[in-house]
Amino acid sequence: MAYLDTDDGGRVYYEHHRAAKLPTVLIHGWGMSGDYWASAVEALMAGGHGAMVVDHRGCGRSDRDFADMSIDAIARDVAAIVERCGASRVVLNGWSLGGAVAVAAAELLGDRVAGLILTCGASPRYVQGDGFPHGGLPEDVLGIGAAITADRPGFFRALAEGASGEGASEAMIGWVERGFLATGPRASETLAGLATLDQRDLLASFAFPVLSIGGSKDSIADPAIAGFAANCAANGTLLTMDTGHSPQLENPSAYNEALLDFVRTLA
Repeated sequence: MAYLDTDDGGRVYYEHHRAAKLPTVLIHGWGMSGDYWASAVEALMAGGHGAMVVDHRGCGRSDRDFADMSIDAIARDVAAIVERCGASRVVLNGWSLGGAVAVAAAELLGDRVAGLILTCGASPRYVQGDGFPHGGLPEDVLGIGAAITADRPGFFRALAEGASGEGASEAMIGWVERGFLATGPRASETLAGLATLDQRDLLASFAFPVLSIGGSKDSIADPAIAGFAANCAANGTLLTMDTGHSPQLENPSAYNEALLDFVRTLA
């Protein structure tokens, strides 16, 4: 484990699990931490592939008091960590809001990116807009901060139930809930960026392969977003899993198999 000292005076936690083959950068969803990628790290390492895990600003073991909590700032952290780790080529894998971070980081990393995975990603858009009928409304996203302030435990309990998937065990829900409850008090500033996010042109500009993984029972990110992302990408593929918003937690065996299958094609 290590910390990146950022240009704006904070520290971002990351792990670099070294191996001989092409590494994957695992970027978690909003309010979570890199801990929720543990199974994927194990699978990558077992297959001889490296892994980098990053805790967003305001989340996990990273500092909570950054002035800039934006998606773009987190993407700059990811790009700086890839540079720090000395990786010449990487796969970027973003879950939920981490998908938007991964797309933004891919632009910064340029030719270093071998491929991109969007795991129930909030990209290229998360809310409805011109030519994009999927997802909720911008005001829904912008109202989350007030909802958290009004009832932090209740809000995060309900969110953990949604993120854990249909029929999840109490152990799973509790684990996810603890991740949300540990989130810094200003993390909703990051989430607010999804109200205006539009990465359609950026995603369409990438020549490298893009695997968009959607959960058919996802109640947090409209499953249609995953299909739109696959079609938007110049070299996109859609994989729909019979899960909710967290396929890597709900069905890790099937998810890790798909992850490794994709990464092996890029090595």
